[in-house]
Amino acid sequence: MKLLIINPNISTSVSELIAREARRAASAGTEINTRTAPFGVAYIETRFEAMIGAYAAAELAAAHAPGHDAVIVAAFGDPGVAALREVMDIPVLGLTESSLMSACMLGQRFSIIAISRRISAWYRETVQANGLLDRLASIRTLDSAVKNIGAIQNDHADDLKALCTRAIEEDGADVLIIAGAPLAGLARTIAHQIPVPLVDGVSSAVRHAETLVALSPQPASRGSFAPPPLKPNQGLSPAIQALLAIGRRQK
Repeated sequence: MKLLIINPNISTSVSELIAREARRAASAGTEINTRTAPFGVAYIETRFEAMIGAYAAAELAAAHAPGHDAVIVAAFGDPGVAALREVMDIPVLGLTESSLMSACMLGQRFSIIAISRRISAWYRETVQANGLLDRLASIRTLDSAVKNIGAIQNDHADDLKALCTRAIEEDGADVLIIAGAPLAGLARTIAHQIPVPLVDGVSSAVRHAETLVALSPQPASRGSFAPPPLKPNQGLSPAIQALLAIGRRQK
C-alpha cells in the first residue's frame, strides 16, 4: 500500500514531523510518500490561507497521486479534501475528519488543542461541517505568537499540556484532539501524562486510509462527488487539466 501525504504549507520542518508520525502509525509494508507545497504560507491559520493551501494540495495531488492508493491532506481544517474527492478515483482524507471520527469512537465529547487563537473560528466551522458541533466541548489554543512552527511542540510543551488539563477539568472533554500538522506526534509523546485518550490527526488519517483502501470503495460516478462536468478551461497546469478530464474517462 502506498499513501501520498501532502503538506499544503511550505514548512519542510512540519513535513518532517508529519512523515515521522505517519511512519510510526502505518502498518508494516505501507509506504509513506510526503510532499510539501511549493507555494503558500508557513502554516495555515485563516480561511484565506486555507484557500491557498487547497490549491497547493490540488497541484500536488494531481502531480503525484498516480501510483498511490490514497491521498492524505495533512492540515487540520482539511483544505481541498472535499473538492479532491470529486476528481480522484482513490480515497482522499484530511486530518480533521479523520481525528473527529477517531474521537467519536473514544468518547462522547471532545476538545481540540490548537496552536493559535486565530485558528479557532476556522476549526469550529470545520467541526460544524462534519456535523459534530454538538459534541465539541471546547477549542483550547496557545496565546503566544508562533516563532518557529517546526519547534512549537518543544517551545510550548508545558503550555500545551496545561491546555489539555483545562479542557478535561473545565470543559468536560472525554477525548482530546491534538490538532494540526505542527503538533504531529505530540499525542504519542504525552499520552501517559494525560488522563483521557488523545487523538493525533496524522496517525488517524494514516490508519483510516489503510482501512478505506482495504475496503476497495468504488469511485463515485453519480451524486455530489461525481467528477465535474467537462468544460473549457485555461491557465491550468497539465496535471490539473488531467484531473478535470477524469469525467471523460468515467463516462
